[in-house]
Amino acid sequence: MSYMDVYCRWSEVVTDEELSTELASIAGDESAIEDRFYRELEFGTGGLRGVLGAGTNRMNIHTVSKATQGYSNYLKAHFDAPSVAIGYDSRIHSDLFSRTAAEVFAANGIRVHIYPKLMPTPALSFAVRRLGCSGGIVVTASHNPSKYNGYKVYGADGCQITTEAAKAIQGEIDGTDPFTDVKRLDFEKALAEGTVSYIGEDVATDYLRAVGTASVLPAETPRDAAIVYTPLNGAGISCVPRCLAEHGFTNITIPTEQGTPDGNFPTCPYPNPEIREALEVGLAWAERTGADLLLATDPDCDRVGTAVKTPQGYRLITGNEMGVLLLDFICKMRLAAGTMPAGPVAVKTIVTTPMARRVADHYGVELRDVLTGFKYIGEQIGLLEKKGEDSRYIFGFEESYGYLSGSFVRDKDAVNASLIICEMFAWYKSQGLSLADVLEELYAAYGCFESRLESFVFEGSAGFDKMQSLMTDLRTAPPAEVAGHRLERSVDYLDGAATGLPAANVLRFFLSGGNEIAVRPSGTEPKLKVYVTAVGKDRAEARATAEALSGYFARWARS
Repeated sequence: MSYMDVYCRWSEVVTDEELSTELASIAGDESAIEDRFYRELEFGTGGLRGVLGAGTNRMNIHTVSKATQGYSNYLKAHFDAPSVAIGYDSRIHSDLFSRTAAEVFAANGIRVHIYPKLMPTPALSFAVRRLGCSGGIVVTASHNPSKYNGYKVYGADGCQITTEAAKAIQGEIDGTDPFTDVKRLDFEKALAEGTVSYIGEDVATDYLRAVGTASVLPAETPRDAAIVYTPLNGAGISCVPRCLAEHGFTNITIPTEQGTPDGNFPTCPYPNPEIREALEVGLAWAERTGADLLLATDPDCDRVGTAVKTPQGYRLITGNEMGVLLLDFICKMRLAAGTMPAGPVAVKTIVTTPMARRVADHYGVELRDVLTGFKYIGEQIGLLEKKGEDSRYIFGFEESYGYLSGSFVRDKDAVNASLIICEMFAWYKSQGLSLADVLEELYAAYGCFESRLESFVFEGSAGFDKMQSLMTDLRTAPPAEVAGHRLERSVDYLDGAATGLPAANVLRFFLSGGNEIAVRPSGTEPKLKVYVTAVGKDRAEARATAEALSGYFARWARS
């Protein structure tokens, strides 16, 4: 069936007012129709993510219900009495999509536990394990702009689903017609029958209590730091202020413009704490109040960005820098308190700074490298747990501002990270040091590393083809040198047998001087991502090298 045929069928069948209005508005506009119907949203290991709207290539109640029917089929084939937990954030239609999914699960005889209000993604990971569910979903598009929404899928272990599970679910989805094969049971009726029930406040309390077990700050340390916290109009407001207050951090200011959940993100079009633009409102409030520390969590509260006050103004700390700071701090505190386990394990992704290995080696910590995606870090915790050794896990992080310092969830956790960052800040403040000071000490001890992420957008079907072509060219004809740095070796992660990791569309290049490049298509956005790591004798040299390497790939992406 052609995309035009599919469009015509949707136009005839869809009754939702918002979707039918959009379908009517694009009649005769072939390019608009093609963009919405040339493919179906791909169901990957992160579930679904796409632009809101009508069509098979959009997030709407029909793509959500089709995916949920496929997931339901999978769950019924693998569990005798399946159950799921559902969470959602502040995005446009997140509540609608979560209820839609609940209706489909319920109609398929799957027991549903759903949070009654928006909650952080890690709280969903916790609920899956706490309630003994077969799986779960979070309706969110993480840090994407407001036009996006998505659907993250979790397994019984609280991790995002494996590649194998995603393929099996995709097979079920492929065989599902969104208009004739999807079962639905009215949400209110399912609530009355008990097939759907709300997750109680006790689960949220248990989650925050579990977060607290990761605390490493001595009780006598002052906690009077002035903090500005912004949830960027997202789910963090449900847990972060409460968590911090319960651990003595009460001098907290929340920007009024961003404290209320709002999926339009009116003051922050791109609510990604990795970028400065997302922090501008928080920085203005920090300046106005003279705050010591700024924390910003993304809409589903699994990532956190940070800025610290210095004599030169507020300094933003990158994901790699914060990960290294936290790894060093946790090791230092646990050794001092006598709580460092035998054979401690930390985990990072392959695109995360190699500086972490130098820190881990210094403290005698085993550092494991995994593929991009926090589920692979969660998977390592699960492997330790199966051996009865989950207490060996002390920390995991990825360069994209995701951190976890306990085994109570299996995903990155900005509630946990916010607490540990505040504890670290308070500790060093009591020692007369800022986090900027500590960073410089770490660079002096382990070498100067500069990391950058370059993202190149490729919209539409033509852009998708271009992105695939660029990856193929780079795979078959890698450069002999990059910006004057000789290629010493390369790794193609499609070759799982060679890497010992699951096959992944990632290329990694090791250059002379200890410099590294990793290239991969985003799994959630129409982007090609290039991760640059430069090493120098000082910060200036490292930055100059990083700029040269980034420039090379900017030209390559435009070729």
